[in-house]
Amino acid sequence: MKSHVLERWTPEDSGFWESEGKAVARRNLWISIPALLLAFSVWMVWSVVVVNLPNIGFKFTTNQLFWLAALPGLSGATLRIFYSFMVPIFGGRLWTTISTASLAIPALWMGFAVQNPATPYPTFLIIALLCGFGGGNFASSMANISFFYPKAQQGTALGLNAGLGNLGVSVVQFMVPLVITAGVFGALGGEPQVWAKGAATKQMWLQNAGFFWVPFILAATLAAWFGMNDLATARASFSDQAVIFKRKHNWVMCWLYIGTFGSFIGYSAGFPLLIKTQFPGIDPTAYAFLGPLVGALIRPVGGWVSDKLGGARVTFWNFIVMAGAVCGVLYFLPSNGAGGSFWGFFAMFMLLFLTTGIGNGSTFRMIPMIFRTLHDRADVNKDAKAKADGARNAGKESAAVLGFSSAVAAYGAFFIPKSYGTSIAMTGGPEAALYMFIVFYLTCIVTTWWFYSRKNAEMPC
Repeated sequence: MKSHVLERWTPEDSGFWESEGKAVARRNLWISIPALLLAFSVWMVWSVVVVNLPNIGFKFTTNQLFWLAALPGLSGATLRIFYSFMVPIFGGRLWTTISTASLAIPALWMGFAVQNPATPYPTFLIIALLCGFGGGNFASSMANISFFYPKAQQGTALGLNAGLGNLGVSVVQFMVPLVITAGVFGALGGEPQVWAKGAATKQMWLQNAGFFWVPFILAATLAAWFGMNDLATARASFSDQAVIFKRKHNWVMCWLYIGTFGSFIGYSAGFPLLIKTQFPGIDPTAYAFLGPLVGALIRPVGGWVSDKLGGARVTFWNFIVMAGAVCGVLYFLPSNGAGGSFWGFFAMFMLLFLTTGIGNGSTFRMIPMIFRTLHDRADVNKDAKAKADGARNAGKESAAVLGFSSAVAAYGAFFIPKSYGTSIAMTGGPEAALYMFIVFYLTCIVTTWWFYSRKNAEMPC
């Protein structure tokens, strides 16, 4: 529909922004947020489902369960590479509608598959891979919202979109343990399973972990189609956007965003199963949702603080705290199945989730600033029209880098849970994986300082 396409969009023009731009941008943002929240919920649903599969009759090994928790991260990260470039090609409204509707496929299939203990493991692997649709959505959603806001407000807007969208991880880890305890869909939802642990038994409707999201997915799909806009000024082909692969700072920011968002989503995916394996007497579903909740809620604050203090400064100190928090996790872990402190372990992970959220906001504030500065420097001696074209190109490159860096970082959702599983299988504990994470954070500290936060840095932001 032509009325959904906005031919003129100049958010840096304060008159245009106040008179009409702000209201349109906010409407698109507030439709984008719940759609993204649902995407994260579907993406991370396996982190909760896997802890219940053995108790309802599925004979999977611990390593197989870690694979199911990790595979959505692998497919979601890979899809993000493609989703990064879709909004300028198809338009934000159409692509948000399609990508949101696609979430219903794995949600429905999971609901049917878990009802039959004879469902083969490869089928679960396929469903887990399809849940990656939810992971892919983040790249296109962030790219889309970046086009609507002026540079000075992008840190806050992107922080709200990502932070409240990231809440889907916490929502799924909080809601699924509740909805699987009752037949909320009546006869339409299927028969309950018998959940057994030792002598204890109870009824469980694990299919609700998938079915619960379907009505909300349909509502968000309709909201996107009827309420969002396409921006004619944001149209670009893949070749127009592919210039980012020649930009050094694209690759540097990918590395840093692995450290922030890759950590957030990877720790979220692996946290319930890590609690279960290291502290067997603790119910992971009672606590696991709190980490992603903290990380998601603080992300907009990270963007807002970075708008005030500078993204590079916040990112630098944030990585230092992250490395220290992992040292704390190592200190409180049990050794050879004995000792340790769950509450110390839990507190260190809460600090980790807090810093991943702040870092997510600060790094995404850095990207638009970096690419606007690149074009401003290149266009300093050019005429007004060339400078205006440069500003538009900076916006398109920033959007592409926001999406592409989120794609690369999303592999954390695969590598962190899989690192736990591999470390436990090879050494008996997750310590080797955690030491590897500390080394990685040290590289992020040095990288941030060298390129962005030191005196006379190449690209201060």
